[in-house]
Amino acid sequence: MSLIARTNPRPIKYTINPNPYAKGSVIVECGNTKVYVAVTVEESVPPFLKGKAQGWITAEYSMLPSSTHQRIKRERNGASGRTQEIQRLIGRSLRAIIDLKKLGERTIQVDCDVIVADGGTRTTSISGAYVALELAVRSLMKDGLIKESPIKEQLAAISVGINKEQKIIADLNYEEDSSCETDMNVVMTKSGKFVEVQGTAEGEPFSAEHLQGLLDCAKTCLAEVFEAQDKALL
Repeated sequence: MSLIARTNPRPIKYTINPNPYAKGSVIVECGNTKVYVAVTVEESVPPFLKGKAQGWITAEYSMLPSSTHQRIKRERNGASGRTQEIQRLIGRSLRAIIDLKKLGERTIQVDCDVIVADGGTRTTSISGAYVALELAVRSLMKDGLIKESPIKEQLAAISVGINKEQKIIADLNYEEDSSCETDMNVVMTKSGKFVEVQGTAEGEPFSAEHLQGLLDCAKTCLAEVFEAQDKALL
């Protein structure tokens, strides 16, 4: 009997370039989860990169006050530990697929703002950030600021988990995520290479067989995410 119960992602929708002032922007929807992603470009780099003939990519993440059932206070006194962890994940994921030398000495800033949160906000942000980044790179090339695309691989992310029936399901909504025995976030390239895997047993420890099943489920699910990205970028 298969360990995997569901491999399909929730319905995916990309609204391309809703912001005319950003270099690239997208509203990405995954089920009820909705994230606005915008890319801006600065013609400078952090001090530790000055004179090294390479660029930098960094990310910020936030949840709007009305994005959940109860109002979230704005983080006016600095990002929380959770927020810092997620925005570092987004930044690391994007830098893994970029040739920073091809950017020149400029910084790409990716801002991810969660409009509606129903599970998978960090993975939805990463998948949307790739699309917004691709749009920004196209704009930089059109303007003659870079000669060729620095993007080496297509990138997306998805959540998978083990429910109480010990079955593996893909793309967890909030209710599924909060009740799963194990949940995992998988960031992967289109060629099947893993950028990051974050997995935790919330209940019973999971087996090696379940671990492989989680990775297989994520890979199958992400094939549909990559296809949705491709269609949006056409």
